[in-house]
Amino acid sequence: MITIKTNHGDIGVELFEEKAPISCENFRQYVTDKHFDGTIFHRVIPNFMIQGGGMDKDMSSKPTRDPIKNEADNGESNVRGTLAMARTGVVDSATSQFFINLRDNDFLNNGTRDFGYAVFGKVSSGMDVVDAIAAVATGNSGGHQDVPVEPVEIIEVTIDD
Repeated sequence: MITIKTNHGDIGVELFEEKAPISCENFRQYVTDKHFDGTIFHRVIPNFMIQGGGMDKDMSSKPTRDPIKNEADNGESNVRGTLAMARTGVVDSATSQFFINLRDNDFLNNGTRDFGYAVFGKVSSGMDVVDAIAAVATGNSGGHQDVPVEPVEIIEVTIDD
């Protein structure tokens, strides 16, 4: 079990270790390295997803390790409450950023429009916190859209098992 402590409350996460071993090991390593501590959910789009894990309050990107292999073909779907690896247009480009689906986003699944986005876990508690984050006011900041006006901080991420 993983706990994402935010300034809006805690989000409990169960990882899909068997279905997404590379993504889970990557995520766990970022947790162990305390990479997520002090980052923000920098992209919030109601009825779609909240994204975080890579930027600080100043909208500066934190340094990351090398990108990982995309596991979007693992049979898991981008349904409400699942966590998936964020990436660029390059299939194998995911590093530290992840998102939590606010609804079933079938178009993000493997083979729907492209290789897809690798689902590697699900919210096991605190979906009310996720929904509260999804409801914050957003605007533009540093060339980015859908940025919370008041930072949604990831205070700490811990491994509880």
